[in-house]
Amino acid sequence: MIPAAFDYKAPTSVDEALQLLAEGGDDAKIIAGGQSLLPVMKLRLAAPELLIDLAKIDSLKGVRDDGDAIVIGAMTPHFEVVGDPLVAEHASLIARCVETVADPQVRHRGTIGGACAHADPAGDLPAPMVALEAEFVIAGPGGQRRVTAADFFQDLFTTALGDDEILVEVRVPKYTGWGSAYEKFVRVAQQWAIAGVAATVQTEGGTIADARIALTNMGPTPVRARAAEQALAGVALEPDAVAGALTSIADGTAPPTDINGDPEYRRHLVSILGRRAVLAAARA
Repeated sequence: MIPAAFDYKAPTSVDEALQLLAEGGDDAKIIAGGQSLLPVMKLRLAAPELLIDLAKIDSLKGVRDDGDAIVIGAMTPHFEVVGDPLVAEHASLIARCVETVADPQVRHRGTIGGACAHADPAGDLPAPMVALEAEFVIAGPGGQRRVTAADFFQDLFTTALGDDEILVEVRVPKYTGWGSAYEKFVRVAQQWAIAGVAATVQTEGGTIADARIALTNMGPTPVRARAAEQALAGVALEPDAVAGALTSIADGTAPPTDINGDPEYRRHLVSILGRRAVLAAARA
């Protein structure tokens, strides 16, 4: 289908974009890579009268080192994140998850900020952000504010972003030397995850010293598997030992029921995917 008619603006600064957003009010919509918004518009499920394209705002692009964190601009395309050396060294879990997003064409157009702001619980970006305790930097009429990933994702397709605000960057604490892996289950290539596990671990000798784990599509928002993280501390890097520590990985989840499976099926999946992800991360 063809979207409803709309006006289009491409500002070159965040301040200009915020001004356009304020002037447009409820009829204005921010567009990043467009990989989520445009299909919805084509189906006439959304019909904004004004699209504000952030593609020409250079300050929203790229990855930089900021001391104890790396900073990823909201308009940085997925493919750049996957190949960035700072991400590979300090936040490899994000690269592991991003490289599974859709196909190369989508990864060249889609952006980190757009995927996070869309907040699809089956998307591959929210889980690593929650696992790594990232912070989202949001710009609005009153200036900038920071929101932790745990507070940013609030519900199905719902974030802490206000209608008059723009996500400008993501700050990720450094996990230098940690191994990472992302395991998700799909029935066909490039499908949204039926369930997934994002894991990053720090090892000492043959045991797990520390772990961060978050689950994809196991609730309306990404789920931090804190009980499983605690149970893994000091566990030997052996399949049976890891599996035993992950018996609580699905605790506190509220998986959906759809054509791909019911909640119990998804809970079973994450127990298997969790073991694979933790072992793969430890060996990375």
